[in-house]
Amino acid sequence: MQIKISNSLKGFLLALTSLFAVSNVYIFSKAALQEVHYIQFGFWWFAFALIWITLYLVYKKSFYIFKEIPRKLYIVLVILALLDILDTYFFFKAIHTIPNPSVVAFISNISPAFIIIASILYFKERFNIWESVGIVLALLGAFVISYKGNDTLQNMFVDGTQYVLMMAVTSTIITLIIKKNIQKVSPIVLVVNRTFFLFLFFVVSVLIFDESLNISHGAMQNIVIGSLLGPFLAAVSGYLALQYIPISQKAIFDSTRGLIVLIGAYLYFGKFPEPIAIIGGLISIVGVLFIAFGKHILNKKA
Repeated sequence: MQIKISNSLKGFLLALTSLFAVSNVYIFSKAALQEVHYIQFGFWWFAFALIWITLYLVYKKSFYIFKEIPRKLYIVLVILALLDILDTYFFFKAIHTIPNPSVVAFISNISPAFIIIASILYFKERFNIWESVGIVLALLGAFVISYKGNDTLQNMFVDGTQYVLMMAVTSTIITLIIKKNIQKVSPIVLVVNRTFFLFLFFVVSVLIFDESLNISHGAMQNIVIGSLLGPFLAAVSGYLALQYIPISQKAIFDSTRGLIVLIGAYLYFGKFPEPIAIIGGLISIVGVLFIAFGKHILNKKA
């Protein structure tokens, strides 16, 4: 007897898979970056990611999808690749700079707020009071987490917060471009495009800076596991989830990422963030939930 799984359940399972996969990226990338240079890390991280994605394409016999890419989207894919390079740099720079990776995950909850604001300005989308409150709470949560209380602007926030903010900006631009063009190209193409250009970027970086590719066994182990979970599993399952559930529902899953990273960081590194960071993280989660709930109401009225 064959069990039939509904589309909503498929979306739920894929979003859950993406959530746990990307949450573990924070842990394994932090562990690797404590041992190796950023360029060494990036080379091996995306080299293995490219291997996992190639194996997936062979298994699914999906190479034909590249022939279906409209020529006019080539420039869009190049622009996305350049933005992905910036976005990835800011992400891993934040992971390397901020002591506890769960703090990075909590502050990252400002991304949905940025996306809503950008969608209003760019796509002229409507928003309601729930989303307005959510935006305020998400930004407030990020402020509470990163605020140090010093008088000068330079020392007012936790070092590394600037990278998370820049990552949120680049992620928002990437989301807007994908939102406008996703129906014209397979999500797998976007994953391959991102991974290939990032690997190419780090190959060039290795050659320019003459960086050694020899790293410790422990760092390589963390990179292998992390690259399987992040650039491959999290990206593929995340894109596929959006084929079955609305982006607002996926945002609910993503908002809890900080809690999973918090538990993982404690188990792996024995690190626990300050209570104020946890409070700020919970505020930001509530903010994302308000945004998702508000978007759900708008979709029902549409």
